[in-house]
Amino acid sequence: MDERVNVKALFLGPKAENYGYFKEMLGYLMDDHSEWRRNFHPDDAPVVSADEQAGPDYLSTLQKTREALIELAGNLQLSSIPWFSPRYLGHMNADTLIAANLGYMLTLLYNPNNCAYEGSPATTALEIEVGRQLAKLMGYDPERSWGHITSGGTVANYEGLWMARNLKSIPLALKTCMPAAAAGLDDWRLRNLPSAEILALADQARAGGRFEELRRHSVRGIGMRGAGLGKVLVPQSKHYSWAKAVDLLGIGQEHLISVPVRDNYRIDVAALKKIIDGLAAQRIPILAVVAVVGTTEEGAVDEIHEIVRLRDRYEDQGVCFYLHIDAAYGGYARSLFLDAEGRFLDYNEINRQHARQGVLHGDTDWLTLDVYEAFRSMPEADSITVDPHKLGYVPYAAGAIVARDRRIIDLISYFAAYVFERTDDNPMLLGSYILEGSKAGAVAAAVWMAHRVVPLNITGYGRIIGYSIEGAYRFYRSLLSSPPLVVAGRRFEVIPLSRPDINIVDYAFHEQGNGSLEEMNRLNLAIYEQCSYKAGPVYLSDFIMSKTALSREEYGDAPAAFIEKFGIAAGEWDRLESVYVLRSCILTPYLTSNTTYEEYWRNFMQAMERAIGKACGR
Repeated sequence: MDERVNVKALFLGPKAENYGYFKEMLGYLMDDHSEWRRNFHPDDAPVVSADEQAGPDYLSTLQKTREALIELAGNLQLSSIPWFSPRYLGHMNADTLIAANLGYMLTLLYNPNNCAYEGSPATTALEIEVGRQLAKLMGYDPERSWGHITSGGTVANYEGLWMARNLKSIPLALKTCMPAAAAGLDDWRLRNLPSAEILALADQARAGGRFEELRRHSVRGIGMRGAGLGKVLVPQSKHYSWAKAVDLLGIGQEHLISVPVRDNYRIDVAALKKIIDGLAAQRIPILAVVAVVGTTEEGAVDEIHEIVRLRDRYEDQGVCFYLHIDAAYGGYARSLFLDAEGRFLDYNEINRQHARQGVLHGDTDWLTLDVYEAFRSMPEADSITVDPHKLGYVPYAAGAIVARDRRIIDLISYFAAYVFERTDDNPMLLGSYILEGSKAGAVAAAVWMAHRVVPLNITGYGRIIGYSIEGAYRFYRSLLSSPPLVVAGRRFEVIPLSRPDINIVDYAFHEQGNGSLEEMNRLNLAIYEQCSYKAGPVYLSDFIMSKTALSREEYGDAPAAFIEKFGIAAGEWDRLESVYVLRSCILTPYLTSNTTYEEYWRNFMQAMERAIGKACGR
């Protein structure tokens, strides 16, 4: 029996093709929940009588609800974004899985709060299970690691840095409360211990009954003043949450260092090494290095394998740092590398497996050795952010954080007396170990349902994400081969920013022979405004896209090579220091049909021709 999922059966569909099934399942979940209520002490008398239900005020109240719902439906239809359509080529959104939607809808009727097991026995267990599943997807040992659902990648990044900060402060705390354990180690060495050694020291304190004292002397007890934990190194392509994180955690903006990226928008590992060498020479420690798997603007995948090699070499030299991977966007793409048994596929075998499983056509030419090695090396990180509400195709809000060694959560845990019992041996005290308090159990149920139906390997998520990557590569290759558009006798070319590492394609249009970067920016901004909410109700748009500005302030001179492809002089970049690009996150799995893509591309380019015409005053 073929165990591969049918991708088209997983979603409601661009034309609500699976509406009949979805409606049937909605009826089931309402019937099931109603029976649950009726069967709780069935001898209890009903609270609402038939006479009351027939009363005018009762009927009036129901009518108000009906009218409010109709008004809301109208507002949503008028102003919402049609993520479900292949014509949506904007942000990291797409159709969501039927299974996830049904799981969310069913569970919200029970309204569990995953802050404490007492308020969510069912869904807290699901969240713990999902955490183990995501840990396994990232390559961690699910029995030794830790993971849970957050409200998004931002909170997950906060938690990653929170764990790093508290961990790195333990050795100095040990020197204060257990000096014998730190004997022979000066402050520089104490600030440069590997994560595993720090956790072993914490175990030693726990065995000696000194763990709570140790925590009181760490940053969680005495704060950051004078902690001297060092710098946080992030690529220029970082998500904005990292600037917030160093603020919220008291680390400070001056301790956040942006590492240059190359013109493929991956972190420049040579530049990273240079920065680390400079800091080490000044005896300035490094708290953490952050790498990205799937940058939010370009979809770039940092060379994790090279960063891991760098970290290991520096550890041998006595320079140690915590490594976090922000894979909020790209994390689920790791399913493309796992076979049905969860084994990471050999590079020489993976293309054959993709073809055999129908994941990618053989001519897609997506997977490079660098991307393969980056995904293979992800388990070497201390913690990873991954978002189910991105490439997990789960409704908002569902992020996640996973840590390689579950012992680290003891360095951030708290207990609220009215919610938790310290003597409770139940490991599912989520609220103690996380940044958030009250949190919807429905989200955990949605992710659990998604994983229950769609395996986290090439037979499940690999097929969905593979279809989206194939669609992105068709789009990318079409941009490369597209002849200039002729509008009112003027010729406009389109060039992609870089070869996509996953399924985000950035590109820009420009009039051939026009040497003005300012005019190029004006043109692409005008195209965006006609293909977004700026033009009015997006439901009337032919295609919907997003944009971003690549500035010297954020990216250094990495974008300069891109504008040179248009024949624009380097002096224009020096003058404006910013270039607008159109950005298409192609999460949709529906661009893979050989019979319809050519028509799709014609429609897209005709829409671009009309947009350029309007931008030029036609």
